[in-house]
Amino acid sequence: MRILLTTIVVLMLVSAAAAAAGKTQKLYRWVDSDGIVHFGDSIPAEYSDIERQVVNDHGVTVAVLRAKRSDEEIAEDKRQEELQIVRAAQLQKDRALLATYLSVDEIVLHRDRRVELFQAQSRVTELYLRNLERRLTSLEKEASEYQPYSDDPNAETIGPALARDIAKTTDTIERHQTNLERFREEEQNVVAQFDGDIDRFKDLKGLN
Repeated sequence: MRILLTTIVVLMLVSAAAAAAGKTQKLYRWVDSDGIVHFGDSIPAEYSDIERQVVNDHGVTVAVLRAKRSDEEIAEDKRQEELQIVRAAQLQKDRALLATYLSVDEIVLHRDRRVELFQAQSRVTELYLRNLERRLTSLEKEASEYQPYSDDPNAETIGPALARDIAKTTDTIERHQTNLERFREEEQNVVAQFDGDIDRFKDLKGLN
């Protein structure tokens, strides 16, 4: 009761002062660490980081000035924002998944077609590599009669054309081996992606 009377008196005094000055002043309300309610037309520096309320002449709150947020609260806000972004992205992906496929069998069919493309690329590359490796073996056999490949100290030095042919064939083999590894890796990624889509589709459709 005493606090209420004090509040009313403070409000009346501030309102009277404002009226006497002929202008409208903001009235702030805040509570200190001891739970004591304060009113004033300005906020002391020691209370600038806590939550404050702007009240009208009748003591009714018309605005709230939030307390200064701690580093932990700011970090949590950022984490929540990132979660919202992830959830929105997942929701968009789920909608696309449901709009694209009507059943698990359709997803499996699409997956198998994609896998077949990578497997076809791998087979062609493997065949080409076998031909290149046979050619390199033939070139190396020919080069074995020349220095620096021959054990014969009197052997002639390998000709520039043959040396270039060996280097070019070796480089081509390495390049296609890299491509083959990439095709196989992409195939595994596609399978993993579609398997994930199948599991998610089942969850959305309640098929698990």
